[in-house]
Amino acid sequence: MTLYVETSAVLGWLFGEPDADAITSAIDGAERVVSSTLTVIETQRALIRAENQGLITPVDRERLLGQFASACAQWSFLSMTESVAERAGRPFPQEPLRSLDAIHLASALEFSQLFPDVKMLSYDQRILKNLQPLGIPRA
Repeated sequence: MTLYVETSAVLGWLFGEPDADAITSAIDGAERVVSSTLTVIETQRALIRAENQGLITPVDRERLLGQFASACAQWSFLSMTESVAERAGRPFPQEPLRSLDAIHLASALEFSQLFPDVKMLSYDQRILKNLQPLGIPRA
């Protein structure tokens, strides 16, 4: 099974939210893990934001970045291609949808052409509402 890991799942794991163990299990159980390069940027920005808000220390941020880098070293990442940008700019079944969420969904659709068994691991309700109408199974 191919697993598309969206940023909300990464952050849930890194910040030790209640579903962190389930996220880890899903990632570990996948044959292949894929994501958008957007996930890397969003994760880095979320950790910077958490540090600036005093939620984590600079040492925590570096440790979490290291954990993320180690975990995703074997993942495949898709940059925002022309076809992803074009699809992200069109309507989705459940609107309104933020631009970043549209990019994740468009990236997952692109991956589904390569890997028909792709499932999405996300905790973002805007993304989750669009999965079934788009034919993307939820992990």
